[in-house]
Amino acid sequence: MNHQSVFRDTHKSAAKSKRRKGKLHMGYHWVHHAPIEGLVLFKYNPSRSKKVPEARLQEYNRTIQTDGYSGYLNLTTKGSIQLLACMAHARRYFEKALDNDASRASYALEQIQKLYAIERKSRERNVKPETRLRYRKLYAVPILTTLEVWLQQQTLQVLPKSGIGKAISYTLKLCAKLVAYTSDGRYEIDNNRIENTIRPLALGRKNYLFAGSHNAAQKAAMLYSFFATCKINNIDPYTWLKDVLDRIQEHKANKLVELLPNN
Repeated sequence: MNHQSVFRDTHKSAAKSKRRKGKLHMGYHWVHHAPIEGLVLFKYNPSRSKKVPEARLQEYNRTIQTDGYSGYLNLTTKGSIQLLACMAHARRYFEKALDNDASRASYALEQIQKLYAIERKSRERNVKPETRLRYRKLYAVPILTTLEVWLQQQTLQVLPKSGIGKAISYTLKLCAKLVAYTSDGRYEIDNNRIENTIRPLALGRKNYLFAGSHNAAQKAAMLYSFFATCKINNIDPYTWLKDVLDRIQEHKANKLVELLPNN
């Protein structure tokens, strides 16, 4: 069964490396969110190379949704991965372009807003994935088709390095992946869920600044994984952690997965 995982890597942790005492190094928390399973995984790595997701996704054979980071576009893995792009990221480019070309940027934002209105109605009515897919085919696909034609026309009329030029170029480059969410009612239009998940990390980074070491950054990633999973499953982290610590000593080692917050 195909399912969606959203994927993000852009949040950094500064770590003082033991290999070069006194030197400051930047590392990255690569964040995975499986919305259907209700799981979040933070994984720390000193590198932002595409080799990091390649190693983790070697056997993966499903769908991932990411921002426009180029490292995701040419992953070399054993499985067959379908890649979805994030409409929220495309929308941000047009929001930034409002000061540069209000007319064109406003038109694009209006079309994107119509797409989000369709998603909002589906959520409000709590429809099944099959019905959500039908809504998208009927209402979203025509909007997306019209928008793509408009983007192709406009790209010849704007300066490539202008704000609107960058917005149009970014969206056209990812157009097929931006539209792909309409192929399955279980897919999301964007990866805002993971954006909300990693917001505490961004806030915490401003407060404590440093992880201390690469090992400490990975330990922090473990805690973020547990508590973010609690959050998306509406579980109080303190209650969950206390319960786990009370029972883990007598729990079978091969069944520790039963103690994860989503279970």
